[in-house]
Amino acid sequence: MKVILNTDVKHLGEEGDVKEVANGYARNFLFPRNLALPYNDVTHEYFESRRAEIEARKEVKRNDSRSLRDRLVNHLVEIPMPAGANGKLYGAVTSQTISDALKKAGFEIERKRIEVPGLTIKNLGKTTVIVKLYEALTAEVEVLVVNQDDVKDAKEQKKTEETAEVKAEEKSQAVEETPAEVEEQNTENTEA
Repeated sequence: MKVILNTDVKHLGEEGDVKEVANGYARNFLFPRNLALPYNDVTHEYFESRRAEIEARKEVKRNDSRSLRDRLVNHLVEIPMPAGANGKLYGAVTSQTISDALKKAGFEIERKRIEVPGLTIKNLGKTTVIVKLYEALTAEVEVLVVNQDDVKDAKEQKKTEETAEVKAEEKSQAVEETPAEVEEQNTENTEA
């Protein structure tokens, strides 16, 4: 059965697209949810009259995808994972792991849009994954898998350095106060 999509439908098409679908799919899913209309002369003319509006929305989606691609290409995704001494991961980095890391960085990317070479990453290091955006637009994203223990050690070292800096500041403030106190004592002794 030929239908015209009334809205974007995942895995089928976008608003205004004419698609050939199974009769049951159209009658039981698309029509009751107002996702599509049967294809005939009336519906075809209706969508032709809205063609400019539909194209304007598609152009907005294209522009958003381009700007998202530019931000993604310049972003390095760092994922800490437990690993052995030889660099082999105890688990694996999947598209879901990468999607979660991107979400923490402020990107809303579904895991189904992320293509990982070999389906998973099983070693430490840098890997390039492909993110499908809108239409044929894709972005190559660098994923750096680091040892979780190294990240913990780096955080502990940073915390130790910050603590040492705070102690050094307190010590320098104590040293600065000491000459002033000595002067006050000298003036009190002179007055007495």
